[in-house]
Amino acid sequence: MTIIQKANASIDLDRYSLRRFLAEMEAIGELETIEHPVDLADMARYLDGSPKAVYFKKAGPEQAEVVGNVTGSRARIARAFGVATDKLLPELLRRLGNKPEKVELTRAEAPVQEIVLEGDEADLTALPANLQHAFDGAPYISAGVDIVIDPNTGMTNVGMRRLMLRGRREAGIDLLSPSDLKAIYESQARQGKRLPIAFVLGAHPVDHISANLRVPVDEVGIMASLRDGPMPLVKCVTNDLFVPADAEMILEGYIDERGHVEPEGPYGEFLGYYGELKTNPVFHLTAITKRKNALFQLSTIGGRFMHHTDTSQIGAARAEVTVWQALKTAVREPVDVHVMAASGGGMHARVSLRQRVPGEARNAISAVMGCFANIKHVWIVDPDIDVRSDSQMDWAMATRFQADRDLVINSGFRAVPLDPSLEGRRAGAKAGFDCTLPFAQALKGYPAIPEPPTFDAKRFPSIEAALLDGPKFFQDLMAAIGSKDGREIVRILEELRLKGRLGRDPQGRWVLDGGK
Repeated sequence: MTIIQKANASIDLDRYSLRRFLAEMEAIGELETIEHPVDLADMARYLDGSPKAVYFKKAGPEQAEVVGNVTGSRARIARAFGVATDKLLPELLRRLGNKPEKVELTRAEAPVQEIVLEGDEADLTALPANLQHAFDGAPYISAGVDIVIDPNTGMTNVGMRRLMLRGRREAGIDLLSPSDLKAIYESQARQGKRLPIAFVLGAHPVDHISANLRVPVDEVGIMASLRDGPMPLVKCVTNDLFVPADAEMILEGYIDERGHVEPEGPYGEFLGYYGELKTNPVFHLTAITKRKNALFQLSTIGGRFMHHTDTSQIGAARAEVTVWQALKTAVREPVDVHVMAASGGGMHARVSLRQRVPGEARNAISAVMGCFANIKHVWIVDPDIDVRSDSQMDWAMATRFQADRDLVINSGFRAVPLDPSLEGRRAGAKAGFDCTLPFAQALKGYPAIPEPPTFDAKRFPSIEAALLDGPKFFQDLMAAIGSKDGREIVRILEELRLKGRLGRDPQGRWVLDGGK
């Protein structure tokens, strides 16, 4: 990893601090602050289904400061990137194009190393990790951003993994799902080697989004690119990894070489159901470094209120980036993408596009199905439909979709094993819903959609003068004489009709004999 040396004075070490972001959330009413003492056992009830981030000022017997559900809404994630909700995807794509700037700080300069705990002082059970779900195997550290170096390439890998507490310096780490970290670890374990790893606890939402994106580059570089400016890094105390210098806390250590040997779980998973008891590797803690006033962070995962969980909202943002990049190679003009957080952050995708040739909606369906294993159902709509509006999507499906013509079903896709509808299978079906107008119809123009009348047409001295000028819709007749009512025009039209002088053209406009 290349570190660009710069003076500390050029780095704003507060710009991406978690505390600063919480202050922003409080200012806009997106933060619930719990002032009174709360037992760790009770924290999950405050967080479950909360539409806001929740900040505990006095958690557990240590009276620790804990925050959860920070990224549990798209609005908060968009705020973290400084944009409106509907501009999040374009902003993510823009920042991914940034050249990463990484700046190395000394230990004395790095806020995250103000306090260093090693040996017996480094204790996982001293952290305010809580039991999040009723049948979890133990308290979990759920918001850790993991950083490793792939010894085979020298590139960093960044992700997010849960840690199940097994003792003061041991935790189970979930490495069963296909991932780069799993492949890196198993390569080292086959050689009988430990894998050094660091976990970032208490990170800005931008870093959480970065950790979940799948781009085949040095992934600390992704974090730097998404920060839209220089990223301060500091070398760990007990290994050679570089970590964000402005984080709240770092857990340093290694995953031992024994492989998948210890029971881990069960745990309330990101699709809303419990996973099974698994056999997973073991993380060993070697040091904890932190700010003097370190804020502990946890992620909300699973349950009945999926659209209010950290994992679903982060997963949706990640999936949208993946889908957009696939669409750019599959169709000529994608317009927008929206992945539904309530589906677990990846199983339901909506796409709007402007078809240039027949069949592009089908191409889009195929591209989306193939680009991301989690996606199970895809809806394609015309660009006049807002993919973030449930009501507009329902309307498009009700009026532009015919099941015998527009339903696409394919089977045999790699699936997410946590999906209970698979009944234990490893592969499953995917469905696409082409809710676009038939191409030939779209070429003629989209159907007229009723909208409120506008009264900005040409003025005339009378209704008769207006009609003599040419056919007019009723709103044009109202505008013609400045009517704010319309009923007086009905009476005038009645007189003209009774005289046999009034008619209608094929578009429904009023016409008068002698009209143009």
